[in-house]
Amino acid sequence: MARILAAMSGGVDSSVAAGLLLEQGHEVVGAYMKNWTNEEGLPGDCPWEQDIIDARAVCDYLGIEFRILSLTDEYRDRVVEYLLKGYREGVTPNPDVMCNREMKFGIFREFALAQEFEFVATGHYAQIQRDENGTVDIFRGAKGKDQTYFLALLEQWQIREAMFPIGHLPKPEVRAEAERLGVPVAQKKDSQGICFIGDIKMSDFLGHYIDDSPGPIITPDGTEVGKHRGLHLYTLGQRKGLGVPSNTFGKAYVVVEKRPEQNALVVAFDEPDAPKLYATRCRVGSLSVTNLPLEKIGKLSAQPRYRSEAVPVDPEFQDDGSVVLTFEKPIRALTPGQICGFYEGEKLVGGGVFQEIYHEEK
Repeated sequence: MARILAAMSGGVDSSVAAGLLLEQGHEVVGAYMKNWTNEEGLPGDCPWEQDIIDARAVCDYLGIEFRILSLTDEYRDRVVEYLLKGYREGVTPNPDVMCNREMKFGIFREFALAQEFEFVATGHYAQIQRDENGTVDIFRGAKGKDQTYFLALLEQWQIREAMFPIGHLPKPEVRAEAERLGVPVAQKKDSQGICFIGDIKMSDFLGHYIDDSPGPIITPDGTEVGKHRGLHLYTLGQRKGLGVPSNTFGKAYVVVEKRPEQNALVVAFDEPDAPKLYATRCRVGSLSVTNLPLEKIGKLSAQPRYRSEAVPVDPEFQDDGSVVLTFEKPIRALTPGQICGFYEGEKLVGGGVFQEIYHEEK
């Protein structure tokens, strides 16, 4: 049996993960990562105090040690600054993916190993497979719940000690397991919002750190149809919250482009032929691989966002370390700064960051 440090969020998933490990006979210690305390008073729900109470209650119930790791400075440096830098530069970053790479399987993992734990366990819906040589692969979670996309930037050295105790279970069964185990949070709702920050609107969060920079909202032909508050508050493919009625029955505007040189937000009717809304080619950089180099993957598929399918791609590997992808079919709203997950069947093989989207001129 192993000595395991379980990341406890105060939620159902991590609580069941710890409970199952304990039933299997492992030595388990629970730890809460205090990454954000909202000392600046941002609007929204930042429930870190209640989460600590809940996580402690679960550990007390299970009869395991509970620790609190104060990592607010590291989280600000590695995740919040990454988030703000991306939006200031006009791209759309993904803090949840970066949180996994830098915090849960970065600093938290380093702490665990320094304290002589053999493994780190989280409540992710993903599955680990180890071969006889000690090499680790990550596979998708059970049908109906899969979070491997958020692990796309992890590398072999980060996942070697990873455990995902609930990855083989669909969400309803995890709820059932929480009831069977009797953990105090069995009925607690799932958390929402930004990783560790809470249920805060992204626009409110960004507005606290980045000044508004109003400019025109225009159509592709240059016609002004409204005003925006700042390009950082909008993302490609966005329909809601534009504040611009289309004045055409049955049609709605969607963001198709940002033009920083004009401080202009470009919108078009949300239709299949909307200019720059769909693309089949893009460049992905800052590549990470979970095991083998992507060049050695036979049939590579790419997942452009969390709630989408992995689509077969034709990769062209570049001398600068990036890869140009050609999708088999047009993909809606490919967005610079977002994460691209790479798969071989059900196996996660790596990930990267969308850098350039190539559109055919119409």
